[in-house]
Order: sequence, then structure tokens, then C-alpha cells
Amino acid sequence: MSSSVSDERRAQLEALITKLRPAVQADGGDLYLASVDTETGRVVVGLSGACSSCAISTTTVKLGVERILKAKLPWVTSVEGDIDTSIDFDESVRLGTGAYVPISIRKS
Repeated sequence: MSSSVSDERRAQLEALITKLRPAVQADGGDLYLASVDTETGRVVVGLSGACSSCAISTTTVKLGVERILKAKLPWVTSVEGDIDTSIDFDESVRLGTGAYVPISIRKS
């Protein structure tokens, strides 16, 4: 694959992820492109903020992000999520809003 096709695919992907970010940000998280193999169509998106402790983050990736990316960009074959676990669990929970569901409820 030529570098211009690869660059074009990456640009299309980044533009689409930029459009998806506000929906994730509305629930206290964030979405970013972690990596992409433009030849195989394998995409890894990162989830951070409230997504780090959210039980439905995998669902967000598979039923939301992957579904949309595959529909809009036919060369995308799979989408995986990479959860940013560097944020403190309690801080991640505090960021959650909307339909946010914590992975676990901790007792004090």
C-alpha cells in the first residue's frame, strides 16, 4: 500500500474519531486513536477518564465505535479498545456522568 493511501486512511479515521469523541466525553470519558494498521484494517482506540472504570466500556467500543467505523470506513476490519488504567479508580468514578456504570462499587 502506498504511503499516500495509508496517510489518507489514517486522516479519515482520525476525522471520524473526532466526530465520535463528544458522545464519549458527555459521559465523562474520552476517546482517542491508539494505533491503526491501515493495511489490515485493525484499529485500536483508547478510552480514558470515566471510561477507565466503566463496566460498559467494551460495549462502547464494540457496539458503538466499531460499528460506526466499519460502516463509514469499509477498510476497517476490527476495532479493539485500550483502557487507560493510569487514572486512579476513585477519580475515574467521580468523572462519570450520564449513563455511566462503574465496574464495581467499593465499600468504604
